[in-house]
Amino acid sequence: MIEIKPSVCPYDCPDCCGLLIEVEDGRAVRIAGDPEHAFTRGTLCPKMAHYERTVHSEKRLMTPLRRVGRKGEGRFIPIRWDEAIAEIASHWHAIIADYGAEAILPYSYAGTMGTIGYSAGHALFYALGATSLDRTICAPAKSRGYRDVMGSTLPTAPQEAQSSDMIILWSISMLATDIHFCHDIDAARRNGAKIYCIDTYRTKTADYADAFLCPRPGTDGALALGILHILVQDGLADRAFLKEYVQGADALEREILPRYTPEAVEAITGISAEAIRSFAHAYGSARAPFIRLGSGQSRYINGSMTSRLITCLPAFVGAYARKGGGLLTSASGSHAFDKSIIRRPDLERPGVRHINMCELGRVLNDASLTPPVKSLYVYSSNPACTAPDQNQVLRGLQREDLFTVVHERFMTDTARYADIILPATTSLESEDLYYSYGHYTIQRARAVIPPVGESRSNWQTACLLARAMHLNDPIFQKTEEELVQELIGSIRKAWPLPLTSSQLQQLKDCRPVDLPLPADYKLHFATPSGKIEIENPCCQPPLPDYLPSHRDSEPFHLINAPDMRILDSSFNERDELTRGNIMTLLIHPDDAAARGLQDEDPVLARNKRGHAHFTLKLSDRVKKGTLVTEGIWWQTCTRDGNVNRLTSMRLTDKDGGSTFYDVSIDLEKA
Repeated sequence: MIEIKPSVCPYDCPDCCGLLIEVEDGRAVRIAGDPEHAFTRGTLCPKMAHYERTVHSEKRLMTPLRRVGRKGEGRFIPIRWDEAIAEIASHWHAIIADYGAEAILPYSYAGTMGTIGYSAGHALFYALGATSLDRTICAPAKSRGYRDVMGSTLPTAPQEAQSSDMIILWSISMLATDIHFCHDIDAARRNGAKIYCIDTYRTKTADYADAFLCPRPGTDGALALGILHILVQDGLADRAFLKEYVQGADALEREILPRYTPEAVEAITGISAEAIRSFAHAYGSARAPFIRLGSGQSRYINGSMTSRLITCLPAFVGAYARKGGGLLTSASGSHAFDKSIIRRPDLERPGVRHINMCELGRVLNDASLTPPVKSLYVYSSNPACTAPDQNQVLRGLQREDLFTVVHERFMTDTARYADIILPATTSLESEDLYYSYGHYTIQRARAVIPPVGESRSNWQTACLLARAMHLNDPIFQKTEEELVQELIGSIRKAWPLPLTSSQLQQLKDCRPVDLPLPADYKLHFATPSGKIEIENPCCQPPLPDYLPSHRDSEPFHLINAPDMRILDSSFNERDELTRGNIMTLLIHPDDAAARGLQDEDPVLARNKRGHAHFTLKLSDRVKKGTLVTEGIWWQTCTRDGNVNRLTSMRLTDKDGGSTFYDVSIDLEKA
């Protein structure tokens, strides 16, 4: 008998799809989209269309494993769960006795975006007194840039774009990472809206748009200033809106904008002055322009400032006062739940050290660190594959004195370096509560099939370890179901409007629920001044201005873009998704000719951090001087490592974000 059960996509994607799972004899046999979901509306991306192939893959880890070979070799033997937990606890007790608890470092990110799954280890490691991890590898600089202007103002809901007449897809590869936004764009298009794409190369999203602007990598902030210059100079700014709702626009106009003429911005961005004027006039003349801002532009050392400058644009045209106008960076659905219920920040010990996850390679190899990192516990992440400066990360993971535990579903690059591997559940095998950073729909998901093999969830595993380490806080006695009920109960305190009794029941029944937005939410500016703060006295500098990106001495700028088939390193286990066009490098034909290179040539990309092999693809989709590769591939798919052999541990201008796109390389035939 086949049953259809609701669930949610758990992956690090803004869409957070509603799913319908066909279950037969305890197995997921088919995955479909849930038509009741207000944003994803019954459709799925190609990655999730056959999620059952991930859940029931023959590559799933079925039992705990102990290493018997060299680190990285991938040789393990199965052991029991009680043996594995006892061995981990024994090592941790010894490390704490010899070095203190800060010698233990957790490492996790968004392998699951469930509220419980993502945060499952926080209370455990806080209570232990372990080093705290600053989880900054994605886009904190984008969030900081938005906050520096808008405070905690709710970003514009994506469905508003249906009423827009000009939609700008800025630094977002929408067809790879936010495909369900197409529903809203298509609705707007039917009403005559024009779609613009701004990105560092011509993606498939750029082809989908009506017009395309291609700035040099890291120069988006200068482009924003050039647009603002023209809006002011040509009388396109909404003076009434600026006077009533904006702080510091006059200071920006007086002190900053005169330097950013179209000609000056052309010299920085490579976009012609004429194209900049044309775009600015289209934006200033639009009835309700809508910007969907991605994260790519924030992954440079100027990422926070760039995001701050782009966030100023809607204020100058009064977009927030019009239906369909505004800016969506990351939706604030995460604020709906009081996550301290599971994270328990009160357990964190005063003065405990913090380590930025982007600097893992440095930290694992720093002999002067006191205490040194003697144990690494990895869950919901694959740093051997996804962390910057991969050579340094691998060198650290090879340390025989580093006791590494990996809680995983597959034998990932990181798992191969583990001393103990613990098998993890997928989202279909555990209960959680989900929000999105791309829209305002939330949903509960129960386990719809039994755990595959001996796999256990992040939370179940954290509780086992807590008991083995003699941690007695009542939090470690709670079940996932109890935590979900508490998190649902916290909505009435955490969100500006309450859910109705009907909505609460829908949420408890695992049906998608839209968080209610106040009628005037776009004009309720949650800043200290109560206005949009173009000039922010709490920032340095108080007025935003262009900062250049970092450039090393190598001649080419390297962009690592998303691949539509995978998500970061997730889905590499699916052979049907990972065959063909892997580790390719797009190059402009003129750049290839200057180097005597041809299409399909094997090439070596290198800089001072390392090298990686690619297959060259001649393409007019990239600008001269820019090289593009797509996807983060496991070691089993590559010759000698992926693009992160080349990326840097440098951090963004604010909030310690990653700078994956701020990379220079040289190129030669292999």
